[in-house]
Amino acid sequence: MAYRRTESVVARLNETRDRIVAAALTLVARHGYGGAGIPAIAAEAGLSTGALYRYFPSKADLFDEVFRVASQREIDVCAEAARSPGSARERLVRVVDVFARRALKGGRLAYALLAEPVDPLIEAERLRYRVPYRDIFAGIIADGIRAGEIPEQDAVLTASAIVGALNEARIGPLAPQAGKTDQEKLIAGLARFCTHALGPTPKK
Repeated sequence: MAYRRTESVVARLNETRDRIVAAALTLVARHGYGGAGIPAIAAEAGLSTGALYRYFPSKADLFDEVFRVASQREIDVCAEAARSPGSARERLVRVVDVFARRALKGGRLAYALLAEPVDPLIEAERLRYRVPYRDIFAGIIADGIRAGEIPEQDAVLTASAIVGALNEARIGPLAPQAGKTDQEKLIAGLARFCTHALGPTPKK
């Protein structure tokens, strides 16, 4: 008869897996992907290196999970901001503010998620996770078009351009070698750029 794991065993395995991911996130936030080695992650999680490899066969597999967990957390926060009341432009500015402010606060972790050289597996995830951000902005733009607040346009195309611009504009300030950044000026500039990208308010 095939062995079936009990609920308590499954819960313990899941708890250990979550602890490994949390330990990896902690070290990536301190040192970036390059500085977060498997032995250090295992020690942070209270495991042996061999035990860690039973949960994640390779560093790329572990960091792929780390990237997905960290990225989804940011996407969820931005999606919540997008659901707030207000005009389409007000909601867009709110999402840009949250998007940029959290990245600047995240520092090393945000840079690792955005631009640090990584394995191809993680790079593929990085590109895939641009789509939910694009969809958040596209939804706001589509709402604005229907309400007559924003001129008729391809909402997905404009949203894709906005996400690309936001990512590119954050790389310099987030880089480990970057100097001090006037965060409020940067966030205000990004919000201004994104609202201008929508085009003028249609005349009634």
